[in-house]
Amino acid sequence: MDLLISVGLPLSLAIIMLSLGIGLEIADFRRVLTRGYPFAIGALCQVVLLPVAAFATVALFALPPEIAVGFMILSFCPGGVTSNILSKLAKGDVALSVSLTAVISLLSMLTVPFLAAWSINYFMGDDAPEVSITGLAIAMFLITTLPVAIGVSIRHFAIEFANRIEPGLSKLATTLFVLVVLAALAGNWQLFVDNLGIMGAGLITLNLGLLLIGLGLARVANLSWNEAKTVSIETGIQNSTLGITLAALITGTESGFSPLALPSAVYGITMYAVALPFILWFRRR
Repeated sequence: MDLLISVGLPLSLAIIMLSLGIGLEIADFRRVLTRGYPFAIGALCQVVLLPVAAFATVALFALPPEIAVGFMILSFCPGGVTSNILSKLAKGDVALSVSLTAVISLLSMLTVPFLAAWSINYFMGDDAPEVSITGLAIAMFLITTLPVAIGVSIRHFAIEFANRIEPGLSKLATTLFVLVVLAALAGNWQLFVDNLGIMGAGLITLNLGLLLIGLGLARVANLSWNEAKTVSIETGIQNSTLGITLAALITGTESGFSPLALPSAVYGITMYAVALPFILWFRRR
């Protein structure tokens, strides 16, 4: 189990982020400058409103400290490849989705370590493990930012090679994601069973609320319907593998997967059930 967490988990996330980068182009980053307003609305939802909604959910359901921290860690994670796929299925603005995922994923190297350290100290108090913000930032760079940058570079300098390996890399990333979620659940099975009711209700409420908040704010901001669909999905769909990895980086590997990883692991399953009705609705409109 220690080997899986210390080596397999970061490697899995790095491959998932490389898969994300392989699908990106330099133009996806330039697009932020030409479509600043829709991007700003999406970024506001992801970076500000998402953690606020998670904090409100934690308070509403009176979650145990470690589970509460897990909720907050999940809320700090950007969208991933999944949000781009769901935006495409929903007939949303895929270019906007990709731009949001790309830029917020890179920014997370700076934002997530500070926010994670704050949430641990706030909810766990004297029981909080020592968190190295610098260490987290370096780890975030190595397993998220660097693989994305490598993927973008491969597509830029060897597009034919990128097109050849992208399908296989995407399938590998999906397989690794499933294995990581199952391992996190198995490592905390009793805690998972004991808290499934309240944790599941909290995650579904948060997920549903975020999809509606993103959609509502986008419409109030007068974004187009396709842009609004994308902002909704980008707000409601997080990179749960990153949440599980962050939990492991914070608590270490000595005792297996941390309880902090449970919300991200359960969310990795429930998000599809919550998002499916929205995707079907979005496709019809």
